[in-house]
Amino acid sequence: MTDPLPTPDMTLADWYDTPFYYDIIFDQDTDKEVAFLETMMQRHGGKAGNKPLRVLEPACGSGRLMAALALRGHGVWGFDLNENMTAYTRQRLESLNSPGTVWEDRMEDFTLPRKAKTKFDLAHCLVSTFKYVMEEAGAASHLQRVADSLRPGGLYVLGLHLTDYDDPNEQHERWAGNRDGVRVICNTHTWPPDRKTRKEKLRTRLHITQDGRTRIQETRWEFRTYNARQVKALLRKVPQFTCVACHDFHYDAEDLRKLDDSYADIVLVLRRN
Repeated sequence: MTDPLPTPDMTLADWYDTPFYYDIIFDQDTDKEVAFLETMMQRHGGKAGNKPLRVLEPACGSGRLMAALALRGHGVWGFDLNENMTAYTRQRLESLNSPGTVWEDRMEDFTLPRKAKTKFDLAHCLVSTFKYVMEEAGAASHLQRVADSLRPGGLYVLGLHLTDYDDPNEQHERWAGNRDGVRVICNTHTWPPDRKTRKEKLRTRLHITQDGRTRIQETRWEFRTYNARQVKALLRKVPQFTCVACHDFHYDAEDLRKLDDSYADIVLVLRRN
């Protein structure tokens, strides 16, 4: 009789409290995303992507995009609500000898530091973090504050997952990444949305294998839901923005999409009037 396989340890934790593991999952798309942002600026922002840009990142997370943009010569500013993320980002920028400004703030009512005297060329928030803003007024306030932070012609590149309210099925996504002998597998489970409250429940499990041991870190949260009609209604509340292009999470600059419900992951390119 053989011994049963050990069950991995499981803990309930906010995955934003563990920036290193979070970063392993998302970092694999960093180069593609940065190239996409520079191309959007060249095409729609009136400024070539290879020239130094002033870039603002709401919900900057582990700072992977801030670091990559800084290494390309751009000026980077970012904020996040989680102090572990902002600390990780500061250390990351310092280790690269790359200047940047990082602070803790909320998306709904963020305030720029006093030394941010010049308007930004570009702002971006790519991986659905915008959906943490649970109320319509807060979402409109966020967009208005970003618009006020941009120069005329500047861009806000905003990515979010659209919801199909008629789909009764639960959704699953899986990513995996490796770094420094650590392997992280991310499984995300999304339950069908509540059309009335415009909320959906999510669960993420990180399977972390490190030093020969595997453990599971589980996070549960809620998102605010949007379909294409609801996105359009929100954008009308901030007339300083014009949607000049739509893409998806493949970040293919040549693949233009429409703002409709024919696909799930939308990237809006909003230009400040």
